[in-house]
Amino acid sequence: MTPSRKFRWLAALLIITAALVYRHVRDQPHVAHATATAHRGTAAPAPRRMLGTLAFTPCTLAPQFGATSVEAQCTTLPVPENPDQPQGRQVRLHIAWVPASESGTLAPDPVFMLTGGPGQSATESYPQVAPAFREVLKNRNVILVDQRGTGQSNPLMCEDPDAGDDSADDAVVLDDAAKAARAQRFAVRCRDALSKRADLRFYTTTDAVGDLERVRKAIGATQVDLVGISYGTRVAQQYAMRHPTSTRAIVLDSVAPNSLILGNDFARNLEQALDLQFGRCGKVPACAKALGDPRSRLDALMARLRSDPPLVRYRDAATNQMREERLQPDDVAGLMRMYAYAPLASSLLPLQLKEASEGRYDGLMAMSKMLGGAMAGQMMLGMQLSVICSEDAYGLKDNPDDAGTLLGNQFADYLGAQCQVWPKGTMPADFHAPLVSRVPALLMSGEFDPVTPPRYGAEVARHLPNARHLVVRGQGHNVIGVGCMPKLFGQFIDTANAKSLDAACLQSVPYTPPFTTFNGWEP
Repeated sequence: MTPSRKFRWLAALLIITAALVYRHVRDQPHVAHATATAHRGTAAPAPRRMLGTLAFTPCTLAPQFGATSVEAQCTTLPVPENPDQPQGRQVRLHIAWVPASESGTLAPDPVFMLTGGPGQSATESYPQVAPAFREVLKNRNVILVDQRGTGQSNPLMCEDPDAGDDSADDAVVLDDAAKAARAQRFAVRCRDALSKRADLRFYTTTDAVGDLERVRKAIGATQVDLVGISYGTRVAQQYAMRHPTSTRAIVLDSVAPNSLILGNDFARNLEQALDLQFGRCGKVPACAKALGDPRSRLDALMARLRSDPPLVRYRDAATNQMREERLQPDDVAGLMRMYAYAPLASSLLPLQLKEASEGRYDGLMAMSKMLGGAMAGQMMLGMQLSVICSEDAYGLKDNPDDAGTLLGNQFADYLGAQCQVWPKGTMPADFHAPLVSRVPALLMSGEFDPVTPPRYGAEVARHLPNARHLVVRGQGHNVIGVGCMPKLFGQFIDTANAKSLDAACLQSVPYTPPFTTFNGWEP
């Protein structure tokens, strides 16, 4: 590439990576900061607004990526860390209230947004999805509760000192056992550090559901509407199971069934999503002619990397400096997984796989390193382990059919090793039973979702007679803001009747064409 084309390419990658970090469910979070509005000098204190028994003061929810911020009201609510010891150590839940507009008649049932991960903060994630709530906010309040262990609710954050460590011989590809051992060492360090200020047994989904019920009572709401995104759909289903009379309606975006063991299906789901996404290249004549079969190129690349990872000279997109490192299998596997979350990002991959097939690896390396840098430090890993080790570890297992996939059994192996040393909480006996309820429900999935595929939404909808499941073509993870979905979402919250929605407008959502050159899509 010429210098000008390289600059445009890196600039595009920076924009797409920033957007991708927000959309991740995956299992990987968004970063933002909820800060109280500053008052300098002798200015009067910020006015307080009451909602139920809670006093709120003005705050700004501002994302790290992008310029859009949200004005809100913030407060805290102390809750017992151990529910059986109400006088014991407290967790101060950080809560934001986005008030309804003044023009409409205020509906009594507020909307609670429950975010993903596990490990994300609701107050920090909301600015990115706020446009999807524009119809809801006409006559309803939106409530954001940082789940205990995230955001500003006693965040359980640990950084992995091994991440990005280039001191070892990077020509060696570590086997799965060595990687699992390294993951366990990290869990031990994280556990020991966090245990000084938290009892890690009490940062589970069940504890979070109890907190939401306390917030509902504190703000004086008889019923609430729940909007769960990714892992937040698990929280929403659990709340509806435990507090059915308090639940007016639920919206589940990128659905995780109660029956799901987090980690077991990741490899299979990614393979299916990549096959679908890369299959689009064969349906676009310009892509098929220019780039061939991206899937076969990926398989050939992974075989090469596992046997002899090449030394790659590339430009660091964050510093603009040239660097040299070996491209490891995990670099490419992680890149494929994360970019598969968003079609805009995955549209870059077929061209880069062709480049790699011709010995030019610098694009893949730059993309991988930029993604890793953007994601670093943004997941509350302690909270994530408390959830998974308490709720899913017992069911983690290797699947022989996954051995030859891009991810293999690494998630089951690594999480299993970490959960051997992590404190575990308890869960109700029916935790993994399906939600069987007549609660009005709107479920939504992306056709190409690599983490929570449409079959998950179909599974949950079977047990909800008042549910409707909408699948958005060509989309990945987190679709609440796609096309006309915000309008449909708003109509559903107003009527609590998903089956009456006219969803024909979703047919206008286009497929994202693949990049066939470094100048972009074909016209």
